[in-house]
Amino acid sequence: MIKPKINVNAFLLCFIILRFCFPFIALSQDRHLAENKAQQYYTLNDFYSVKKFDTHIHLNTYQDIFIKQAQRDNFCFLDIVDDRPFGLPMEGQQKIAIYDVKRFPKTMVFATTFSVKNWGDKDWAEQTIASLKQSFSDGARAVKIWKNIGMSLRDKNGRFVMVDDPGLKPVLDYLEKGHIAVIAHNGEPKDCWQPLDKMAFGKDYYGEHPEYHMYLHPDYPTYNDQIDARDNMLTKHPDLNFVGAHLGTLEWSLDELAKRLDKFPNMSVDLSRMPYLQLHALRNWQKTRDFFIKYQDRLLYGTDMAINDTKIPEELEKETHATWLSDWKFYVTDDKINLPGYGNLRGVKLPKSVIDKIYLKNAERWLPIKQGVEN
Repeated sequence: MIKPKINVNAFLLCFIILRFCFPFIALSQDRHLAENKAQQYYTLNDFYSVKKFDTHIHLNTYQDIFIKQAQRDNFCFLDIVDDRPFGLPMEGQQKIAIYDVKRFPKTMVFATTFSVKNWGDKDWAEQTIASLKQSFSDGARAVKIWKNIGMSLRDKNGRFVMVDDPGLKPVLDYLEKGHIAVIAHNGEPKDCWQPLDKMAFGKDYYGEHPEYHMYLHPDYPTYNDQIDARDNMLTKHPDLNFVGAHLGTLEWSLDELAKRLDKFPNMSVDLSRMPYLQLHALRNWQKTRDFFIKYQDRLLYGTDMAINDTKIPEELEKETHATWLSDWKFYVTDDKINLPGYGNLRGVKLPKSVIDKIYLKNAERWLPIKQGVEN
């Protein structure tokens, strides 16, 4: 048997090439992987360059300080009018919204609401629908249902009117048929049914608004009553384009929120409960991040900032920018963040594709903002 001859010189040459070139090939591959990974995530420095949308703002002033700060921070936003009994009445809120939408059509749109002042009148639903039609003619793009339905409104017999009350059906039918987005603040955080010293958050608000601190009102509907009524309403109106404000009032449990998102395909939620989201991340970072990724098509960025008259514009500008930048840090980085009273957590560092949905694309899908905000 003839043994093949080995070219020793060729063998040595190949060995030398592999020995000295392989580290450079591996380094090049590592750099390529690093570059690809970098392209998958935003950084804190991308804040200004990415177009963003805040789906939960309350403008209570004709001053344009906030709006101009939004423009500097590359934000558009939804101004929400609601039927609250304190502060600026809904009529005043709507006048501001109409005025500002005409001045800043590239920056904002607004959601209207309806009054329950004449609840129980035979023509209440008819008059309410007529009022909504006028609001849409004035530029409104969505409708807000406030927590007075379920927490303070009563019928002629003294019973609380819940959001699944038959009296609301004609209005909800109209909105459902017209594919008009409904943003609903149903009830309050579960903390609201706890004494102040047992609350995770909200001590200041409920201390100032004891009328909404349900721990003090055991004769009022319970937390579960509020959630059950909302769920029943969604079951009756499966095609309603529904946005649950404040994490759908399920801020305390990502599991419970996930159940509703699974059950109601036309339900989305805004994220205007940041302290609760950060607390979830502190307690179980991976679960919280996985939730954002799994339900990335159903989550809308929002802050619930209330903008009032100010004599110190610099403070409002600073606070607004700080809020938006702090939230951006939580969503796009895994940097350390301190949650007062609880400790340090890491940002959830979501991929670009998820951030783009949460900060803009989902608002375009769930709210007809393209009809208002000019691109």
